[in-house]
Order: sequence, then structure tokens, then C-alpha cells
Amino acid sequence: MSSTQHQPASPALTTLIQRSGLPSPALGEVQAHAVLQTHYGIAGNLSPLGSQQDLNFRVDAPQGSFVLKACHGSYAQLELEAQHAALAYLREQGLPVPSVRPASDGQMLLALEIDGQPLRLRLLDYIEGEPLTRLKHMEPRLMAELGGLCAKLDKALANFDHPGLARTLQWDPQHAQALIAHLLPVLQDSEQRARIEHATRQASERLTPLVAHLPSQAVHLDITDDNTVWARDAQRQWQLQGVIDFGDLLRTWRIADLSVTCAALLHHAEGDPLRILPAVRAYQALNPLSEAELRALWPLVLNRAAVLVLSSEQQLAVDPGNQYTRDNIAHEWEIFDTATAVPFALMEAAILQAASLQPATPDLSGCAPLLPELDGQAVARVDLGVLSVHCEAGNWEQPGFDQHLLTTQPAPACSLHGQYRLSQTHIDRPEEPATCALGVELHVPNGSLVQAPDASTWQRHGDGRGCLRSAHWALWLQGLEDTPADGQAVEKGQSLGSSCGFLSVQLCLDSSIQPPFFATPSQAPGWLALCPSPAALLGFDCNAEPLPDPQALLARRDASFARSQKHYYAQPPHIERGWRNYLIDMQGRSYLDMLNNVAVLGHGHPRMVAESARQWSLLNTNSRFHYAAITEFSERLLALAPAGFDRVFMVNSGTEANDLAIRLAWAYSGGRDLLSVLEAYHGWSVATDAISTSIADNPQALETRPDWVHPVEAPNTFRGRFRGADSATDYLRDVDAKLADLDARGRQLAGIICEPVYGNAGGISLPAGYLREAYAKVRARGGVCIADEVQVGYGRLGEYFWGFEEQGVVPDIITMAKGMGNGQPLGVVITRREIAEALEAEGYFFSSAGGSPVSCRIGMAVLDVMQEEGLWDNARDTGRYFKARLQALVDKHPLAGAAHGSGFYLGLELVRDRATLEPATEETMTLCNRLRDLGIFMQPTGDYLNILKIKPPMCTSRASVDYFVDSIDRVLGEGL
Repeated sequence: MSSTQHQPASPALTTLIQRSGLPSPALGEVQAHAVLQTHYGIAGNLSPLGSQQDLNFRVDAPQGSFVLKACHGSYAQLELEAQHAALAYLREQGLPVPSVRPASDGQMLLALEIDGQPLRLRLLDYIEGEPLTRLKHMEPRLMAELGGLCAKLDKALANFDHPGLARTLQWDPQHAQALIAHLLPVLQDSEQRARIEHATRQASERLTPLVAHLPSQAVHLDITDDNTVWARDAQRQWQLQGVIDFGDLLRTWRIADLSVTCAALLHHAEGDPLRILPAVRAYQALNPLSEAELRALWPLVLNRAAVLVLSSEQQLAVDPGNQYTRDNIAHEWEIFDTATAVPFALMEAAILQAASLQPATPDLSGCAPLLPELDGQAVARVDLGVLSVHCEAGNWEQPGFDQHLLTTQPAPACSLHGQYRLSQTHIDRPEEPATCALGVELHVPNGSLVQAPDASTWQRHGDGRGCLRSAHWALWLQGLEDTPADGQAVEKGQSLGSSCGFLSVQLCLDSSIQPPFFATPSQAPGWLALCPSPAALLGFDCNAEPLPDPQALLARRDASFARSQKHYYAQPPHIERGWRNYLIDMQGRSYLDMLNNVAVLGHGHPRMVAESARQWSLLNTNSRFHYAAITEFSERLLALAPAGFDRVFMVNSGTEANDLAIRLAWAYSGGRDLLSVLEAYHGWSVATDAISTSIADNPQALETRPDWVHPVEAPNTFRGRFRGADSATDYLRDVDAKLADLDARGRQLAGIICEPVYGNAGGISLPAGYLREAYAKVRARGGVCIADEVQVGYGRLGEYFWGFEEQGVVPDIITMAKGMGNGQPLGVVITRREIAEALEAEGYFFSSAGGSPVSCRIGMAVLDVMQEEGLWDNARDTGRYFKARLQALVDKHPLAGAAHGSGFYLGLELVRDRATLEPATEETMTLCNRLRDLGIFMQPTGDYLNILKIKPPMCTSRASVDYFVDSIDRVLGEGL
């Protein structure tokens, strides 16, 4: 590779400008058919393919699918031969590119005159697939794939040479400035023209000193979402099929190739240019770039964005009927807008960091202290981070929380540079909150002297605010009195005024920008490189401790925690705090929690904190001791149960509750055989796992049932064998068959266990009358009826307190856990005296922590809060609104097959076909991952993992419901 700079000669520039104004060639379908028949012996169907200056047809013929490409006869044959040679060269190296099909006489390239128009034509293989141009959301993996593909092609082409590579092309970045200057007048809007002039002038200033250090080689120069074709695999993941369109192949700077790819990706960056960094990382990992190339990357991207816009505007001026150009121009303006959305210096720093290079930092060791009167004093470091002890019960939501807290600390006190502050989080919004502090706030004595650290110039920016600019940095200050005049030069150590008691300090290495005081987590590394800590100017440590590495922590978990205990998501956020219906990661992002049916009151509820702390300070022991809480809680639980229920067992979990219910059924009936419902989950103990038949929770569930478990057909009124609310009789036939078999074998039935609302399927109601008839049949044989209310009971359904109320039945045993302790391990079995006492014949029952004083006090507090805060009413009223909004999704999106459930136990089932109900398993997982990107936690459930089981804290508001449903609507609209 050479590193010589090429400046286009005047004739070359003339050619360049002429080419930039050429319309597409004219070639009708009749003419194209004639060319194919005459020169290739092919007859087939033609479909036009878009192009800016060429003309392309897809050809579907018995011999296969091809692309007929036509370009102006003025295009040099040598250039086209270079493209053909490169295709053959890359195919030899195993890269997925099309081959050129020879004409009947062996020619690879036809030179024809059609209607007096000289054209060059060739036929290439068509690679099946589709481009990603119109993909509404591009995940980081795909951006990395494109960056990696660009690296692979550049690496492969490094030693490729051909005379046709020496060409003048409007897309060659070496000519960008000349072309931009020529095309700018095409813009009639003076504001647009000024924006392009400013951005490209800045790019030129950065690029000029780097040009001599940029190596050149053969490059594709158009590795984009439009010139790569993809297909979805069985998991609905996009996989590369091939690279097309080598029309821009030439020799130029190597970094130009990546700049084109990055510019194209800006269309998918949703307004944030840093989203393209995965492409840079992937390229650097495969084909390392020099520092000069990395610094040149963003100037080239800016120029590319400008050329795209201007070229399309020019093309429309000369060829207004070109629909391809007309369709593209909006997203080319989007590319330019995104490229200029953040300061140039930030992108340069972020690109260097993506390539594992850190920008240089200035030496501040010779500076005078900014606050000389604090010299030698101890300065209190005030923690404002996610885990701060100062943050409790949502007080961080109060306006001015940080400043109030700082000013209530004895002076001097400071916030911490680089800390992710909890006060800066936000809720029910898709974008990241700007939480990372790029400066420091100080509480200092009123009138404290503030002096210039070095020779600089003071620039006033409002009352008490200004910027001190030196040769190497800018220092932004707020909270000063008696400042110098605007534009005044100050010497090192000269007074800048006195502090008002609260001082904000921010250092920035780029004096041309005014940085934000807070940065989003994704942009924080780049901003922190531009806005380093002012500790050296302050004279004391004001730096936040680095956050734990979430990947290292996850690796430690995997190394010590049994792997069968899974975590949500492949790369889960690091969550250490919760508040109401949100979970908050260590960088201060709040995630809407739509799957946590344990924290019914919400996370971090102050009543739970107070109750547990109070009782722990008094006593926590086992239930064999005599204390009031266990009696009081048992009485309250019985008051919630139907008449006739008079005994309570306390355990630690739903699994233990269901396990104990099975033992009670055995003891009372004298039998062992139990009916359970297919596709249900009841727990993890030996007995509850035996009756659980959900293959989502245990893929071997159906093959490992012991002979005392008799699964009956799941009465799934949506996708079961029988549909609709009146299908009870059909499903009961399987109950009858199982009971008849037991009768024939003379086996005593112990009972039936069933969720009164079909939980794992997303809250589907059982067909009307199903439990009434099933219970009667079981009781007629001496069995007991167990209602597993662990997921659906305790008011979560909104319309009913217990799930069995919907069926109009009363069970013999009720099991409950989950939310009744708001996260405290707590489960109960509620039953009648005669059933409870049947267990005594087998010995006494005891649970060490079940019914402990702490658990009982928390259990009662949960009931109090539910009543006081109207959470049962909220589950009913907001739940009805929620269900209606989900139903509207079903009416709008074919993929949304059905909305199930009620209250805050809802399900959205995704199907690929409304008639066959083919489960949309992969799409559901993609949806859940995308929702996480938007700040929402949701997971798939059901035997086919195609159901969103929606069971949020019961304090969830309508605003959160709207955000959740709107986000699903958005993602479904993006296409899965």
C-alpha cells in the first residue's frame, strides 16, 4: 500500500463533475429482453432494481436468477474489467460475491448502441436475499457484522491490483472537497447550505494534516446496508448472503471503505452517531487501522454524508423521474443530520476508544489551585450514585436533590466526577438518561477565593457563569461573584471572583464546544476523555470509584453459581436498586419492570424497610416459639379465604406450599394418584416437579412423570384442541378418561391440582364450568381439590381476589406465595381443619423460617399497603385499561395473536399465522430483547416461549402501561 496523496488534475475534475450530472441510461424492458435473448440465450421475467446512475434488472429465467446491469458507454471498459477481476479474485478467497456470466460469444462485457445510446452491459449472478436499507432498527450485532465484512474485503483486496483501479469517481473521498464545492449551489435552502459548508470545512481542517499518512489500496467503497444482501435463519436472525455492486471499486485511502460503511449505518443510528462504534470495533479487530486512519475516519464520514446529500439533490435536478434517488434522499439527509448531531471531538475520542486508544490528556501539574483557601483542608466526598445511602424512598426524584444534599453537608464538600447519579434517571422513556457527571459541584464557604489556574481568557456566559479558556483547555465555572469583564485576559493566580457558596466546575479539552454537564452511559467514555477530572486544579480527590465490571461479575457468577439457575438475558444489566415498578442499573438507567410478580407493592417500599428493620431489631425465630405475629397473620389470611377455611400452614415459597398441599391430599384421601394439568408449573421440589408439565421449565417434563401423576389435557381455550369459553365439556372428557382408568385399576385418587387461571399460558381463563365439574368428579372419588394461586391470586387478577372465584368454585386447599411477602420468602397453605389434621397421623409439620416473626410482620404490612394505597382497585381499573390497550395491538398487528388475562396478570401471545396459530417463538425473544433496549424488562413464557406474561408490581400506573404498550407497538411496527 502506498501513502501518497492524490490531487485530481483539472481534466480529472472535469470528468468527475460531468459524471456527477449524468442521468441513468435509458433501457426499456423490450430492449432488455432483446439483449438477453440475443446475447445470452435467456428469456425470463424482468424486475427493475434501483440504482442512482446505472440501470439494473433482475432476471428470473429457467437457467437461474441474474442481474442485467447497464451503464453509460462513457464508462471506461478498463474500469468494468477491474470489477470483474476483483469479483473473481474475491470468490477465490471464499468471499460471497456474484460471478459474471459470459455472453454466448464468451464476452464478459457487451458494448452496444441502443436507440443511438452507447451502453455497456453485463450479466451477473443474482444473490438471493434482501438489503437492510429499510430495516427500521439495526441491532449492534448487525452493525458489527458490516464493519467486520468491510475489514475482510479490505484485507482480501490489499494485494489486488488492476489498471482499471486508477479512475476518477465522485465517491472517492480524495475528491470530496472539490465535488462538494461544485455541488453546493444545487441547494436552494441557505440554512442547509451553511450547515454543509460548516461541517465539511471542519472535516477538511482535521483531515488535511493526516492525508500524507493514509495508506491506499483497492477498496469496494460501498459496503453498506444497500449493497449487502441478507436472509433470516431459523432463529429469525439476519445472516449475510453476499456483497453486490462493485461499481465504486477503485484505489484510494483504505480508511475510505470503513467511512462509507459508517456513513450508511448512520441511517440506522436513531440520531446517535455513537451507535456505529460496533462497526469500528469489529473492523479494528480484523484489520487494524493506524491512529492517523482512525482520526481521519470521522472527517471522511462527514464528507461522505455531504456528498450523498448533494449528489442526490443534483441527480434529482437532472433526472427528476429517478424514483430510486427520490426514495433515498430523505434518509441521506438523516445520515447528515445524525453525523452532525454531536461535537466532532466527541466522535474522534469515541472512535479512538473503540480501537482501544485513549486520547491524550493535558499536564495540569504546573497549574495554580483553583480554590487556594481549601489547600490542606479535608473535603467531604458526597456520594450521589445509585447505591448512595443518601438516596431513599424515591427522594432523589425531588427537583434539585443533589444540590440540596450538597449544601446541607458541612463545607467544604464535593460531588464526584464521573459518577452515575441516581437523581438524573428518568422513567417510561426509551432513551438512556444522561446520568454521568462530567464535572464537579462544590459546597464551599461563601466568599471563597477562586483564581485562574493558568494564563487564560475569561468569557462570560450569564450571571455567575463563564468559561476560562487557556491554550490547552477550557474551564467552565458557575457560582461566582465579581468576575472579570467578558474577554479579559487573566494571569496565572489572578482572582476570578468569589464563590457564592455553591460552585460548579467542569474541565473540557476542546475549547470550541460547551459540553453538557451529564452524559448518557453509552457516550460517557468519549465525553470523559474530553472532560477529564478537574482534581489536579482543585487540589483534592473528587473522582468517583469505577463501577464493577458487569462482565467480570457475570463471569464470577457463572464460575460459582449453579448454571441451572439461569439469569434473564444473555448480557443482563447490572441491577442493584429498585423503586416502585422500576429496576435501576448501576449507571442510573431505570427499567420498567413488567415481569416481577414478587414485588407486588413495588421495589424499595419504605413500609417494608421499616417493618423488617423493626422486627429484626426485636426478634426473628421459628414458629414453634410463641409470639403474636403468627397468630395475627393467620387470622388475617383466614379472613381473606372463603367460609369454612380455618387452618393455615406457613412456608417459604410457592414450591413448598404446593409440596405441602400434595402431602395433605395424600394424608386426607389415603391415595397417592393426583391429576395435574398439562403445560403447568407448580414448583421445583421432587413432588412439585413431578406434577409440573411445562416443557418451557423442564424440556423432559412429559417423559419423567412418576406413575402417581396423571396429566390431563390443558383446557387452553386459545390454542388447545377445543377453542372458546364453552369448551369445558370437551376438555372434561380427558378428566373422565383419567379417572375411569384409575377406577378400573382400583386406585384411590388423592386429588387434583390446577391453577384456576392458566398462568404459564399468560393468564388464559379456563372454559366456563371446567373446575366446577372437575372438582365434583374428584370429590366424588374422595379426592381433594387444590387451587394453586401462587401466581394468579391475592388480588392480582383485579376482577377477583382469588383466581378460583372466576370459576365460581371453592377448593379444599389454597396455596399462595410470590407477592404476599413482596420479596420476603413467604408462602402459605390455607385449608380446613379436617384436612390439616390428617397430616398429624404422619407426624408434625415444621418450617424453620416459615411463619417467622419477620415474615409475618411483612406479610401483614403487605396487606395493609395494598388496602391503604388502593392496589387491588388499581389492579382492577388500570388492568382493564391495560387489557384494552393490548387488545388494540391484536387488532393492529397480525403477529399479536391474542391478549389474555385480567388485572395485572396479562398475556400477549405472538403467532405467525392467525389460522394455524404457529408460535412466533423467535420473534417473541427478539421483541423482549428490543424492549430491554427501550428500558423495559419482559420475558417470553409458555411451552413455545411465544407469550409475554405480563405481571408487574401492582402500583403500576397508566403512564407505564402506555409506555409499555406503545413500545410493543413500535417494535412490532419495526418488523420482527
